Amino acid sequence: MIEFVAEVSSNHDRNLSRSIDFIDAAANAGCSAVKFQLFKIDQLFSREILDRSERHRNRKQWELPLEFVPQLAQRCREVGIDFSCTPFYLDAVSELEQYVTFYKIASYELLWDVLLTACARTGKPVILSTGMATMDEIKHAVDVLRENGCFSPTLLHCTSAYPTPYQEANLAAIETIRHATGCEVGWSDHTVEPAVIYRAIHRWGAQVIEFHLDLDGKGEEFGAGHCWLPHQIGEVIREVNKGLEADGNGIKEPVSSELPDRLWRADPSDGLRPMKEIRAQWALQSQGDLA
Repeated sequence: MIEFVAEVSSNHDRNLSRSIDFIDAAANAGCSAVKFQLFKIDQLFSREILDRSERHRNRKQWELPLEFVPQLAQRCREVGIDFSCTPFYLDAVSELEQYVTFYKIASYELLWDVLLTACARTGKPVILSTGMATMDEIKHAVDVLRENGCFSPTLLHCTSAYPTPYQEANLAAIETIRHATGCEVGWSDHTVEPAVIYRAIHRWGAQVIEFHLDLDGKGEEFGAGHCWLPHQIGEVIREVNKGLEADGNGIKEPVSSELPDRLWRADPSDGLRPMKEIRAQWALQSQGDLA
């Protein structure tokens, strides 16, 4: 089974009802998990940036209210999908611990050993995005996680461009990361291209697919072009599941839909169709019709 994780990011508009709608939409589309982000702008950007950039200061309006978290986790339990959240400041790790099924660490925080350590020491699973990183940086992050108790992290290859041109997805790096780390490796999508997701799964063996979701094209991040709408990703998930169901059991034997035609093959005695058993039945029928 492929795990699809819906990333709400900042499209929730700090509205609890809308946030819950994201969870319902993710579940209805066939996702196994939904993920939010927990950050505080004054603990995300340095003072040098905030003092000079109104654009960055205005991102305070993107913060997820901490008081939403218990209700979001409860709704996920009700609809049968996992709740996750990305911690962007250290206290967020403990604030989320009793609610999340797993932690997700963003590409931008991959170098922050202290955050990786805090997540790993909770004993919960960790998914780590690897956008912009070199293999040396990725291997170091994996070492930090393993040394602190997260022995089997899941890594997500991604290109940290919003949106990502599909030509720069570099999906072959999934195998490179897998071989270098021994970790399960998935794909975090910013292309909004179904073909890229299909290729990541069917050619490169991605078992986890993360994608950015918006409900209606009105989310803060939708305009950038890297967010899927529910009907779009729902169709991709249905198509992926069809492909997986088509794999079968690998035993070469007639399947149920073939059975009626087996006796209509060419009889080996004379090369004519159908088998003589069927011909004999037809001959008897003909005699009955004449009688």
